[in-house]
Amino acid sequence: MAELLVIRHAQASFGADNYDQLSDLGHQQSELAGEALRTSGWVPDRLVTGSLTRQHETLASMGFAEPPEQHAGLNEYDFHDLLSVRFQGNVPDPVRHDRKTHFRTLRETILEWQAGGLAGARESWKQFSDRVENARRFSTDTTARRVLVISSGGPIGELVKASLGAPDAQMMALNLQVKNTSWTRFFFNASTFLLHEFNATPHFSTPDRAKMLTFS
Repeated sequence: MAELLVIRHAQASFGADNYDQLSDLGHQQSELAGEALRTSGWVPDRLVTGSLTRQHETLASMGFAEPPEQHAGLNEYDFHDLLSVRFQGNVPDPVRHDRKTHFRTLRETILEWQAGGLAGARESWKQFSDRVENARRFSTDTTARRVLVISSGGPIGELVKASLGAPDAQMMALNLQVKNTSWTRFFFNASTFLLHEFNATPHFSTPDRAKMLTFS
């Protein structure tokens, strides 16, 4: 079967006015991920990303200069919008700037969203899950044997959840575990889509690199 390797973007700029760009550490993480991929001998013959800057910057810093194909279904859900809807446009400062508070609140918000709440959000839970599935079909409708995808934590959690037939709530439990530049690998053919590896970071396996591991 063919392989779909989905890598989460590197560390973005948490708390900055423009989150959608890599931090200096994010560029270093990407370089290490690309180096590890080449060392393993895994050479992609198709590149796919979403349309987000942090996804494109990750691919470029990994050492892939050629323009990828794009599918917006690989983009993250708009957590800024979801939080704004939940707090009626007045998101508390700790939710915006304190990591622990942010991710605890985000989990609660996504579960509410999945249950049909947050009326007025730009995207419903069903629209999100449908577009991720469309992106999966797009990425696997190919004669390529090794497809490299750069995506985000939410879509990766949803891809894994769907491949296992797990409940919707499991998506967020998976989402919060996904490390920056981690590898999630699937095997696929025309009738099968199987999870083979989740959230691997071989490029951070040594003690000096372990401190470079991040989740946002």
